[in-house]
Amino acid sequence: MLHLLYTAIFSEMLLILTLVFKTPLRKLVIISLDRVKRGRGPIVVSTVGATLVVVLSSSLYSMAKIQQRTLEAGILNPTDQVLMSKHMLEASLMGFLLFLSLMIDRLHHYIRELRLLRKTMEAIKKQSRSFEDGKNGHTEELKTLTEEIATLKSKIKKLESECEAKGHAAKSLETEVEAHKKQSEGFLMEYDRLLEDNQSLRSQLQSLEQSSLQS
Repeated sequence: MLHLLYTAIFSEMLLILTLVFKTPLRKLVIISLDRVKRGRGPIVVSTVGATLVVVLSSSLYSMAKIQQRTLEAGILNPTDQVLMSKHMLEASLMGFLLFLSLMIDRLHHYIRELRLLRKTMEAIKKQSRSFEDGKNGHTEELKTLTEEIATLKSKIKKLESECEAKGHAAKSLETEVEAHKKQSEGFLMEYDRLLEDNQSLRSQLQSLEQSSLQS
């Protein structure tokens, strides 16, 4: 019994050292513990733990009985003394074994949590890097768009100045057209007057010719 307890305790201590320090065996130990905690592993571990608790309770009960006999007899005989030492050593070793088991379980749990946290942090870093790269790409696109907008603004100003110049030219042409229109109206009026004068002269000429024929 004692030999088995010492073997288990030293094995657990070695397992704890393997989990604490980063060595090539650490990954294998973590994988093994992951497999133990799956399927029927937890049931087996719980059964072994419950058995140790029962044996520990039995040792404590035996120690209490020996203590009670000693108090009643007033003296501790050699047999009870040996049994008391044996039960005390077994109880101490089993308690230490259970404590180390709890330490292994907690270390494994925290190592897994740390691994998940690191993976999450790496994913967040990758997302932030991709976001920064996208932001830099958007910044370059924005710079290009700004340059294009500035070019378009200069073209718009040039077109506005050309349009204004053409507008002035169109106004001057409208003025010239209006002047030519007025001039043509004056020519038409003068033409109408000349036609009337010509008509009156013809009328007078015809009257003169008729009068000369009659005479």
